[in-house]
Amino acid sequence: MTLPDYFLADLPPQTNFSAEMIFEACRALKRNRDQYLARRSTAAVIKTLSEVAAHWRRPDNAFRKLALHEGPEKCGFSKPTLAKGLDDFFCQLTPENFQSLLKQDIGDAADPAASTRPCRRFWRGPEFLVHITTGNPPNPAWMSIILGLLARSAQFVKCAAGASFLPRLFAHSIYDADPKLGACLEIADWPGGNAPLENVLFAEADCVTATGADETLAAIRNQIPIHTRFLGYGHRVSFAFVARDALSQAVSAAADDVAAWNQLGCLSPHVIYVEEGAGLAPEKFAEHLAAQLEQREADRPRGRVSPAESAAIASRRAIYDVRAAHSPETTRHWCSKNSTAWTVVFEADPRFQLSCLNRFIYVKAVPNLNAALQAADGVRGRVSTVGLAAPEDKMPELAAHLARWGVTRVCPLGQMQNPPLTWRHDGQPAFGALISWTDFES
Repeated sequence: MTLPDYFLADLPPQTNFSAEMIFEACRALKRNRDQYLARRSTAAVIKTLSEVAAHWRRPDNAFRKLALHEGPEKCGFSKPTLAKGLDDFFCQLTPENFQSLLKQDIGDAADPAASTRPCRRFWRGPEFLVHITTGNPPNPAWMSIILGLLARSAQFVKCAAGASFLPRLFAHSIYDADPKLGACLEIADWPGGNAPLENVLFAEADCVTATGADETLAAIRNQIPIHTRFLGYGHRVSFAFVARDALSQAVSAAADDVAAWNQLGCLSPHVIYVEEGAGLAPEKFAEHLAAQLEQREADRPRGRVSPAESAAIASRRAIYDVRAAHSPETTRHWCSKNSTAWTVVFEADPRFQLSCLNRFIYVKAVPNLNAALQAADGVRGRVSTVGLAAPEDKMPELAAHLARWGVTRVCPLGQMQNPPLTWRHDGQPAFGALISWTDFES
């Protein structure tokens, strides 16, 4: 399959973009939005997106086949890992889930551009949305496009350099299903910090969303005109907690969360806290987790990583080689042979520690959830998700405790990288954050 040149990201890699090219692209997007999207009903947009998602899940879908054929080389994920990620994401895009999202974020309010029914509250999306996205995994970029179309916004998606392959394929699949809808999208990539291009882009935008490091978001915010809305999603971390009466059932689910999208992204666990006092000791949990990750490597290999990433893993492993040799009662580790495919480190020290990712996970023993939260105090306020494994009757109490501590999402272990469509990103409504309101009083 050869993709047509619909988007700037389709042009040869050596293409030099000019400020004039970006300006003309923005103006074309706005014209297309006025003509093809502004008056389109929510039901029509949902129908198209649901159909596109259903096609992505079919083995014979041309865009899926291209993603699985070229994705391992372009993105670093193995074909099985990528296939699992595609299925987990696109199975969420159903009419029922879209309706749940809209009911949650806007209730019974109407879009004044596409509805004539009497209403006391109206919402409207930005005319022109700009998204600044990071690299892999692709879910944040895909989700940004979806939310923007629901808001009836023209969209310019600026990807990190070399990271536009999967967002571009998704945009092409929308164009293939509905060319008029696809004409309201633009996908491009270039290295960040290109002020001549980005100043033009931000000057045209009504709203800018950005994901990335906190320093990157601060730099972007400083470039944006004062009247332009900015939604920044900075660096977050996640961890898991396994209650003592759920240890044996939780090992496989924990391995799924470590392997999903190769543990990349803010929703993947860095540390798994294991409660002491059960028949299965936390150290044994770590050993069983290592066996599960070895099985995942056979079923869903990690895929390639950069030399720098591989060196970081090897260097970190060397530290724990020394510690395990000197203090085997407090430190142990297991790792893949002849590769950096996966690593499990068990430590008695409960302090939260950042993983170097790519299936490198810490397991730490704690007496209870309070102790785990004390150990994670250094990242308090920056925790996105906690994957929780506990008996069903204890889950609500533990979730309430985590909510009081400041966690914005608590989910069953095994689902950390697979949030529902209604997920409130960083505790804020993802769709609701894009829109503006009009209250009609009479």
